[in-house]
Amino acid sequence: MLVAIVALGIALSVAAVHFTGGSKTSTLTSAGQAQSRFAEDFPDEMATMVRLTADARTAFLDLGRGRIGIVHSIGGCFLTRIVTPRDVTALTAGDANSVSFQLADCTWKGGRFHFASATDAQGLLNALEPHRSNSTGEAA
Repeated sequence: MLVAIVALGIALSVAAVHFTGGSKTSTLTSAGQAQSRFAEDFPDEMATMVRLTADARTAFLDLGRGRIGIVHSIGGCFLTRIVTPRDVTALTAGDANSVSFQLADCTWKGGRFHFASATDAQGLLNALEPHRSNSTGEAA
């Protein structure tokens, strides 16, 4: 009897969270919304370009100086990050419109991102690739 009561209580709690919007996934409606959401956490940063994924759950913002801002939907909220190529531990291009990467961040590992445009996917891939210096020696 006690097991049935506990199971019913858990089921009712899960249903209450779901029906009150707790399982809703937020999306970005525009590049402007992505910039605005990013500015809430990083007010001093200015994006020169915004790339939205095809599912509108993630935006990548070019911040200059080799940095990319990220706005990513997690449930009903948005996670924001600034990353550089040094933060990327794995980077691969899927098809022409997809990019996958992993970050050295223990709170968010990255993922696979599909774009409507191959140009956006290639732009993100280029921005996250490590830039190697042509010089191997040190200045004397």
